[in-house]
Amino acid sequence: MGRTADAIAEGVAIATAAVRLTVKNQILVGTIAQGGTFELDHYMDEARVALRAMADESEQAAEHLTALRKRARGRHSDPHGTHDYRDRDVRNLRRRAKQSIGVAEHLRAMAEDPEALRPLVEEARAAAWADVRSNLDRRLRVEGMRADQDPEYEQMREARMQALKLVDLQALSSEQRARRKREKAAEKAGEKDASDSERDGLRALWTRRG
Repeated sequence: MGRTADAIAEGVAIATAAVRLTVKNQILVGTIAQGGTFELDHYMDEARVALRAMADESEQAAEHLTALRKRARGRHSDPHGTHDYRDRDVRNLRRRAKQSIGVAEHLRAMAEDPEALRPLVEEARAAAWADVRSNLDRRLRVEGMRADQDPEYEQMREARMQALKLVDLQALSSEQRARRKREKAAEKAGEKDASDSERDGLRALWTRRG
């Protein structure tokens, strides 16, 4: 990729990370603090709103850079500060504006693409669950703390219960079905081995009698 394409890709990655963090925090608030349930469609909408907001910011940055470029054109005196641009900066300002527009276009395309929104939200949910699990692990490492001695026990108990809502129950169900299937297959294999052994024993017995 060229320099502009690389900059656009980097900008999209940074914006996407910010959106992911926003959605993660919304999931934590909605499911833990407010006792709600995780609904993919709802948080896909939230991610869409966040992406559009980031696209708006990128477009505003492009407009600001364009204004700076126009102001800098034809000015050849020494600058008075970092952002006091001159004619020699025009090319760089044009490139930066183009990059900002490119980032905005990519973000808007993502906002309208369910196949891009879904994994973004799933990653946000995984990050939210990791935060909850980490907090619970730290709590569980406290030694010698009985429930009646822990002033935060009730609050953490509620958090633990709400955290279960972040777990993919469908995945757990699939895992349980797969485990039962494996156990049933192993049971059938054991029955077959036992039957084969019994048949071999009878054959050996009739052979000796013969």
